[in-house]
Parts: sequence; C-alpha cells; structure tokens
Amino acid sequence: MNNNNTIKLINKETLKFDEFILRCSIGSNGLSKNKFEGDKKTPIGIFSLGNLFYRKDKVKKPNTKLSCVVIKKNMLWSNNIEDKKNYNKLTTSNKKNVEEKIFRKDNKYDYMIPILYNYKNRILGKGSAIFIHLTEDYDTTEGCIALKKKDFLILSKLINPKTKIKIF
Repeated sequence: MNNNNTIKLINKETLKFDEFILRCSIGSNGLSKNKFEGDKKTPIGIFSLGNLFYRKDKVKKPNTKLSCVVIKKNMLWSNNIEDKKNYNKLTTSNKKNVEEKIFRKDNKYDYMIPILYNYKNRILGKGSAIFIHLTEDYDTTEGCIALKKKDFLILSKLINPKTKIKIF
C-alpha cells in the first residue's frame, strides 16, 4: 500500500496523512479488533472510505477529489441488526430508534465520510455507522473518528477515492 495514500490513526488522539498531523477523537471505549454494535469502540483495520456527505444548507461543498453527496432531511444510516437489507447502509427508512440520523441539529455531520467498515460483506451486529465526522471539543465518539472542521477540510483536500484509513 502506498504510504502517501493512507490515513493512519497513530494513537487515540492523532491522525496522520503524509506530513499532516491532525488531532482527533475516537470511540469512548477505545479500539477493537472484535467490534460489535453499540460497544462504543473504533474498529481496528485498514478500510476504504466512502463519499463525502455535507449539509448544503449549513456549509460549502468542500474542495475534494471524493464524490460529494448533499445530506437530505430523510437520510439515515441503518444500525438495526434485524434489518438484513439495510444494515450499515444509507437509507431513507424511518423506523424509530434504529437508524443514525444524518441530517442533525448539531454540527457533527455537517461534513462526514463513512469509513467502509463491515460494509461490503456486512455481518449483522458487527458494527455500523462508522464515520469520520466533525467535533467541536474532541469529546469521545460512539466509535467514529472526529476532527475539528478546519482539519476535516484539510484532510478532504488531500485524500482521493483510493485513500485507505489504517486504524491500529
């Protein structure tokens, strides 16, 4: 794997891409090789990244080589372990309390990139909705990686559709 095409989580507070070192936060229960739904852990491994999602009503389209998707009010990410069809996928289903709302009142998902963990060959209950998203105060996450907005925008300029993230 080409080193200059890999984002590395080098510790629980630091992401590195090329010479750029970015402060971040991760899951409140640390890292795990054996992640499961709701454990509040960030998965260990090497993963591809999805499209960059953004709130057009709140922020500008970022300068990035990733495909960009405007977040709409009905967008959800399924974390319902009983939904074989939609588990760990973007959906517009509206079942209560079983999906992660993408269109939020806070700024957390004004910009976000899905980390394609448990995505292609999904295993129900192995974890879902793992994103790179925004933080204002570096609070721990439910299992995602969070960056300040300025750092997210720097990273989004540097990466491309072939970029991988290495979490270890």
